[in-house]
Amino acid sequence: MMVEDSSVNIEASLRLMQEKVRLIKAELRKKIFGQEELIDQLLAAILCRGHCLLIGAPGLAKTLLINTLSEIADLDFKRVQFTPDMMPADITGSEVLEENQVSKAREYRFIKGPIFTQMLLADEINRTPPKTQAALLEAMQEHYVTIAGTRFKLEEPFFVLATQNPIEQEGTYPLPEAQLDRFMFSLNVDYPSFSEEVAILQNTTTDQNIKLEKVASVEDLLEFQSIVRLIPVPTSVAEFAVKIVRATRPGADSKSATNKYLRWGAGPRACQYLALAGKVFAALDGRYNVAYEDIVKAAFPVLRHRVILNYHAEADGVSVEDIITQIINEI
Repeated sequence: MMVEDSSVNIEASLRLMQEKVRLIKAELRKKIFGQEELIDQLLAAILCRGHCLLIGAPGLAKTLLINTLSEIADLDFKRVQFTPDMMPADITGSEVLEENQVSKAREYRFIKGPIFTQMLLADEINRTPPKTQAALLEAMQEHYVTIAGTRFKLEEPFFVLATQNPIEQEGTYPLPEAQLDRFMFSLNVDYPSFSEEVAILQNTTTDQNIKLEKVASVEDLLEFQSIVRLIPVPTSVAEFAVKIVRATRPGADSKSATNKYLRWGAGPRACQYLALAGKVFAALDGRYNVAYEDIVKAAFPVLRHRVILNYHAEADGVSVEDIITQIINEI
């Protein structure tokens, strides 16, 4: 009887999650036009406790989307504009020497940086040096920040949503593979369609004040994140996900395209993220099991920043998406 009650509770939570996601999307559409696939993938990452890297040209509403989402879900939001002169302390915070007003003794006081939030927008993250980029590593992986030997716990849920401009590469510092691997998804932000761009023009050039409703809470997100992890992954689907990841690694057992065009493949973390994303996609589709199509749907955002092309691919005009498509089709 306890097992049946547990199953009923999980199904009820999944139905509630579907309803909340529907309401979140409805609120987002008040300010964001189009970008349906991007919104689905962004919400999936949040429900998996994952971080996202958004790559797109300026003016495609990346910052607006994240800011709007934080307002709808009632999350504490901070935005950091990364610059070449930024230091790690500008993100994590620093200790300052102050005089105690009562005892008159001089003592250190820690001032928290913008990383102490629930949703952090790291705008143009590749414009800051690697030393500053690395300040995010511990926070993204462990949700802790260490300052002067003292560990500070970050408030849950904690997400880093970073943006990059794919056009301007001069004066930038490409993210190292260790940093890229901390991001669950790499999402491409494309230009809107003709009708979407007309809607953007008509709705953003007026004096209209759009009011957003808080349709989800922090407690909702934390519950959904826990429920999603209870969804089982069948052995055959798990093997399918692992085969895809292993096929991206050059070696004797790899596909011909992998050996010819790839310098480096995805690690075990990619398998974990494929499974977690598959669980969310299944749940949002009203299913309590992960299918092959869920893994395929997650493959591109999970793998595109973990697969490194070599000079042969650049010379032949082969993209990461081409390789991932070929691997999936062959498997």
